[in-house]
Amino acid sequence: MLTKHHGLGNDFLIAVNPPLPLGSEHARQWCDRRRGIGADGLILAVPTEPGGSNEPTESSWTMTLWNADGSRAELSGNGLRCLGQALVLNHDDGRRTATFDVSTDAGPRLVEVEADRQSDTDSVTVDMGRPRSGPPPWSRWSSVGLAANAEQGVDMGNPHLVVLVDDLATVDLAEVGPVIEADYAEGLNVEFVTVESPSEVSLRVWERGAGITEACGSGACATVWAARQWGIVGDDVTVNMPGGQAQVRMADGHLLLRGPTTFVAVVDVEHF
Repeated sequence: MLTKHHGLGNDFLIAVNPPLPLGSEHARQWCDRRRGIGADGLILAVPTEPGGSNEPTESSWTMTLWNADGSRAELSGNGLRCLGQALVLNHDDGRRTATFDVSTDAGPRLVEVEADRQSDTDSVTVDMGRPRSGPPPWSRWSSVGLAANAEQGVDMGNPHLVVLVDDLATVDLAEVGPVIEADYAEGLNVEFVTVESPSEVSLRVWERGAGITEACGSGACATVWAARQWGIVGDDVTVNMPGGQAQVRMADGHLLLRGPTTFVAVVDVEHF
């Protein structure tokens, strides 16, 4: 059994402690939007300790994430938020809050869920850790007819290139995204951003392994950190994305990502 969730339109299929192993082929098959169920990625969650409890309080879990193309990703901010909701639903004892320590390929992340018992949408916050400088700038803007006002590579545990532009509408993501990503051996996520005010930014994202998505949690965090390096935003920022708004806050050097997470469906899969 899988559950499907989305964080601002960034959608994931989640398997909590499934009976058989999952892998990249399952992601390619199930995430296909025409021949499968459809999603941006597939997440496997198992208790970190053998025989660990499924209790949705201070539980330790290990997350494995495959992108829709079957490639493995270090982590996803929205994927972590969706996983938090899935873990609460997996053992629903009526609690309104739950906290999880989740091990990812990029290291541990803390996930806090505030459940809304009146709807399928919960508020979920992830401590995304300490950002660092990441991939080098891109150098071929004239080849795609764009001008970058500023660039910043960011390592959120996964690689990002944040690009400041005057107008997001001038960026053809479907054309530019894969061209930029192809110049980086390990691939990367590309965020194009405009700054609305010191407390608000707008972005569009090309995600490694998924293409254009409606939102990107790690990309929202990377964008805020980059904009702070440029000196144009503060510590608490609203991030507008095509799928909706997330909040990113800097606290003790860590970036906290907060936003709505929505349960979509339970999916019965006949064969693992």
